[in-house]
Amino acid sequence: MLILGIDTSCDDTSAAVIEDGKRILSNIISGQDKIHDKYGGIVPELASRKHIEMILPVVEGALNSAGAGFHDLSAIAVTYGPGLIGSLLIGVCFAKSISFFHKIPLIGVNHLEGHIHSIFLENDPQFPFIALIVSGGHTSICLVESQGDYSEISRTRDDAAGEAYDKVAKLLGLGYPGGPIIDKMASIGNPEAVHFPRANLKGSLDFSFSGLKTAVLTHIKKYPNTKKEDIAASFQASVIDVLVSRTLDAARSAGVKSIVLAGGVSANSALRETMIKRTSDKGIKVFLPSPHLCTDNAAMIAAAGYHHFKKGTASDLTLNPKAYMQLGTRCE
Repeated sequence: MLILGIDTSCDDTSAAVIEDGKRILSNIISGQDKIHDKYGGIVPELASRKHIEMILPVVEGALNSAGAGFHDLSAIAVTYGPGLIGSLLIGVCFAKSISFFHKIPLIGVNHLEGHIHSIFLENDPQFPFIALIVSGGHTSICLVESQGDYSEISRTRDDAAGEAYDKVAKLLGLGYPGGPIIDKMASIGNPEAVHFPRANLKGSLDFSFSGLKTAVLTHIKKYPNTKKEDIAASFQASVIDVLVSRTLDAARSAGVKSIVLAGGVSANSALRETMIKRTSDKGIKVFLPSPHLCTDNAAMIAAAGYHHFKKGTASDLTLNPKAYMQLGTRCE
């Protein structure tokens, strides 16, 4: 069973062909970092225009790399939310066109569900497990009881962790995207040089990173001679401490012994190391996707789509993108 996956949720144009929900035959990603670098963040209009330019060659490249044609496909899985609405429109409209012309079943996939399924392309975590989804646009923790059964435990109340990385990188004049740059710079800085706040929302496992951004800005203005490496390391220490602590609290509360990391920030070396270190004596197994599967990609969308297709779940041509969606939302 071959599934074509398409993802245009943000600034990456991606298409992939997955066999039986597991084997990656192709996974093509066209990034836009050079376009958005000078702005220090993603410009939605520019992202949409680039998707229009790249969607056809990327899909053709995925099919050619997989040695497949449209007639070989069992279904088309496409991200229809959450994400940038203009970007989502390109992928959804393209997928609907293929579905209509070639009479191939269409499956709308929640982008967050796709991130969770990135782990199933390489591992087989036992249900139930806790998933920490952390990226430029999303930061949340959910309990995954079984395939398609998700319960959101917490989410960010303001900025996503990845967004905080980008904004702090911009404050430090480091470039875009900020995550990999700060991760690298933090490795040579002192994480105890500055004690940045850890937001503690009483009675909740929700996240908040807006105050941390403000604290970094205030420190830079007040102490302009502080080494950038030390600011980066101290900022990252605050983010990771909160991410790991909340995730462990969620696992303890749910009584599960497996944790899955997903999303672009899950490629962060310090986050991966800290999560493994702080679970080593608790009998909790941590599952980490390979770095190339942490960022937005169509392979994870195809993997999620495969399981929906097996259940007989499909979308029709009224499928429309949604900028905001909760995990577990399905279009009928």
